[in-house]
Amino acid sequence: MAKQMRKVRVGSVVSTSMDRTAVVDMVWKQRHRLYRKQMRRVARFYIHDPENQCRLGDTVRIQETRPISKTKHWRLLEILQRRQVAEVRPIELETDIETAIAGAEESVEAALEGLETGATDTTEEEPETAAAESVPEAPAPARRQRSPRSRRGTAEEEPETAAETPIAEADESSEATVEEQEAGEADSAEEEPETGTETPIAEADESGEAAVEELETGTADSAEEESKE
Repeated sequence: MAKQMRKVRVGSVVSTSMDRTAVVDMVWKQRHRLYRKQMRRVARFYIHDPENQCRLGDTVRIQETRPISKTKHWRLLEILQRRQVAEVRPIELETDIETAIAGAEESVEAALEGLETGATDTTEEEPETAAAESVPEAPAPARRQRSPRSRRGTAEEEPETAAETPIAEADESSEATVEEQEAGEADSAEEEPETGTETPIAEADESGEAAVEELETGTADSAEEESKE
């Protein structure tokens, strides 16, 4: 193939993990045949980089060449633009970290000293306060505050209790009447046998007294008749 007819492409490097090989992506837009919408198309090429000059993000120009391997038949022509990377020296980072650590240590030490001084001051003030406050004051009883929900609940419960009281009184009165009726029936049942047993005895006593009186009157009449004779 003549060198003048070889294809040339421009793309960006997306991978340099392989030795003497880089992966380049070329992006272009193509209009859809039916919907006439611009579509993003990506073509990926494996290029031959014998000196490993490519870096991630570089813009390079590549050219078609003979097959070098199974998937590599493009070679690097030139690097058009290097990727802009911020230059940061490790020495500057180390100094910044050291200064930050030193400042943090100083602040921690100052905080600890402040805590120690505060503790000593409190220990010195405690005996004085204990001597001044010989008689502790009784704490005032805490007044319990009722929440609106609890008030609403009590207000709703009051009509229920008011409605329940007449029912309870009616139940108690009915129970009292039933107990009185039962007590009266028991008393009448106890009195009936006594009256039944007493009536025959009283009748027998009366008949005996009548017979005795008749005998006495008979003996008196007979005695008077004999005296008359």
